[in-house]
Amino acid sequence: VVDGRYHPECGHFYAMATHKQDCLQNNCLFSTRHASSCRSATCNRLMAAPAHNPIRISPTICAECSLRSRE
Repeated sequence: VVDGRYHPECGHFYAMATHKQDCLQNNCLFSTRHASSCRSATCNRLMAAPAHNPIRISPTICAECSLRSRE
């Protein structure tokens, strides 16, 4: 999960911190519930894209878009 600042005016999201969240699924290689001795080809081997969690919402456009609009 990625915590960050969201700018709804331009739609950009800037990461501020990250943390792991266990899916707790037996068939996921990244889960603490997955058996270390498991060699099954059917287990999930890819992680999903990290979820964006806007902990701050800025009512203005981001700095990058602001610079682009001045050019």
